[in-house]
Amino acid sequence: MTTTASTTTSSDSLLRMAMRVDAVLSGLCGIVLMAAAGPISEFTGSSKVAEFSTGAVFVVYAVVVFLAAGLQRVRTAGVATAIANLIFTAAAVLAVIELDLTTAGVVVMLASGVYTLVFADLQYLGVRRIK
Repeated sequence: MTTTASTTTSSDSLLRMAMRVDAVLSGLCGIVLMAAAGPISEFTGSSKVAEFSTGAVFVVYAVVVFLAAGLQRVRTAGVATAIANLIFTAAAVLAVIELDLTTAGVVVMLASGVYTLVFADLQYLGVRRIK
C-alpha cells in the first residue's frame, strides 16, 4: 500500500494569518489604551476619553476580526477588514491635521496609520490569493 502526501495548500492562509495577527495586536493595544488612558493622553495630547474610547473600539474590532478569520468563507470578511484598516489610515492622517497633538502624538498617530496600511495591504494580498 502506498500513501501520497497531499500537495494542496489552503489558499486563504495569508488572509487568515493577517487577520488574526491584526486582531491580536489591535486587542493588546486596545487593552493598553484603556488601562493607561490618562498617561497616554498626556503623552499624545489627546483626551483621556478619546484614548479610552479608541481602546474600547480596538478591543471590539479585535474580537470581531479574530472570529471572522475563522469563518469557512473568509474572503468577504477579509475585504471588510482591509477596508476598515484603510479607513483608519485615512482617519489617522486626518487626526494629525485636525487635532492639536504633541509631537509624540503625531508620531504615534502616523505610526498607527502606517500599521493599518501595512495590514490592509497584507489582507488585500491575502484576498487576492484565494482561488
